[in-house]
Amino acid sequence: MVIKLHDLYFKPFISEKQISDAVQRMVDVVAEDLGDEVPVFVGILNGSFMFVSDFVKKYPKPCEVTFIKLASYQGVKSTEDIQRLIGLTQDLTGRTVVILEDIIDSGNTLVEVHRIFKNENVKQLIIATLFYKPEAYKKDFKLDYVGIEIPNKFIVGYGLDYDGLGRNLPAIYQQKTTQHMTNIVLFGPPGAGKGTQANFLKETYNLVHISTGDVFRYNIKNETALGTLAKSYMDKGELVPDQVTIEMLNSEVEKNTDANGFIFDGFPRTDAQASALDALMRTKDSQIDAMIALEVDDEVLVERLLERGKTSGRADDADESIIRNRITEYYSKTAVLKNYYSAQDKYYGVDGVGSIEEITTRINAVIDTL
Repeated sequence: MVIKLHDLYFKPFISEKQISDAVQRMVDVVAEDLGDEVPVFVGILNGSFMFVSDFVKKYPKPCEVTFIKLASYQGVKSTEDIQRLIGLTQDLTGRTVVILEDIIDSGNTLVEVHRIFKNENVKQLIIATLFYKPEAYKKDFKLDYVGIEIPNKFIVGYGLDYDGLGRNLPAIYQQKTTQHMTNIVLFGPPGAGKGTQANFLKETYNLVHISTGDVFRYNIKNETALGTLAKSYMDKGELVPDQVTIEMLNSEVEKNTDANGFIFDGFPRTDAQASALDALMRTKDSQIDAMIALEVDDEVLVERLLERGKTSGRADDADESIIRNRITEYYSKTAVLKNYYSAQDKYYGVDGVGSIEEITTRINAVIDTL
């Protein structure tokens, strides 16, 4: 479940069990390496309090525990200025000291830690960290024990905070790279007024409308690499592979990373495509929130399209048999997707009969509940 702390959103990243298992692995190795030595475990406050607590509870031999407090984080940035706030209160001469850090990223804190203990005449200084960001680490100090290596993204939970919040979470959450978006798959049979409603949704919710047909035409017309690839299949009368279409959609999403969300129009058409779209949205730290399908009686659709055909100039709007075939094809395709999204409680059928304003109000009522 995504959580919000202050102005940022965070998604589940590392579970309680994964943390517990990592702590146990570290305890086992440290205990074996230190043998009968009685170590002094030193936690770095505030972040390490949960880690130190769990570590020493699992430690099977005699040990001592103390803490020092350093300040380094401001918001989500690791600052260069490390302040020693609370120092040591006991003599550690000749003792084996094990620093228990919750997380090591830039390594700035380690500089101060080594400076502090250089003057303490300890027997040996061992560094153990539960979480480690190798991409961010810029120092030369050896890390003796590492629990879990993680990517260079901001995390909260298990003692780690974002401006004071999140320390109490028992699991680890990772900052979402995009803020919350509302993403809609919009469906409607020919003549349902889907295009008209998409335009209203764009304006009302500041969403980006991605029409698969428009995206294909743009890429082919501009001879992009994906457009050229898609055209090579089309020229041979073959279906364009789903992966090519997904790459095109990904490109459109990447162009609008600050969007409030997206309306996907014309894709997906199959279970496999819906699954591929889900996977794409997960890479954006987002998801499809709803499939909204405009539901209109067949006879009303036929009447609308024949009327539209008088001015649209489209041959497929002027032939009733073609119109009925298009409607039949729509239902055969959407039936599968209705089941797919219904299984996720994301299917919303909306009455598509009435004035444009009435239909818009019905769609808005669905989106406002998401």
